[in-house]
Amino acid sequence: MIASYLPMFMMFTAATLLASVIFTAATFLGPKAKPTPEKIQPYECGSESTGGNHVKLSVKFYLTAILFVVFDIEAVFVYPWAVQFKQLGWFGFGSMLAFLGVIVVALVYVWRKGALEWEK
Repeated sequence: MIASYLPMFMMFTAATLLASVIFTAATFLGPKAKPTPEKIQPYECGSESTGGNHVKLSVKFYLTAILFVVFDIEAVFVYPWAVQFKQLGWFGFGSMLAFLGVIVVALVYVWRKGALEWEK
């Protein structure tokens, strides 16, 4: 029983070891920059930044980010379903239709509420 999980544990061990080695190497071998007045100034895309440093972002930004995550997760669920389409049969087809139906209802709701309109 535990032998079937051995590859997974080996992968986690290798990933943890690699991350630790990279972090340690970057800490000891990386550049040691001293902060200067030029380095601590805000920098934004090659142009001088204007306005306050602590500007609160609009709620629309967060809503757009959440919508992106929701529809990205939809793609993550649809791909394995498409790969296993023949083995899942009609039950798999119906369950994916129900899943996509919920996603479409959510998209229509968000669209009707105006969350997809980006206004300045």
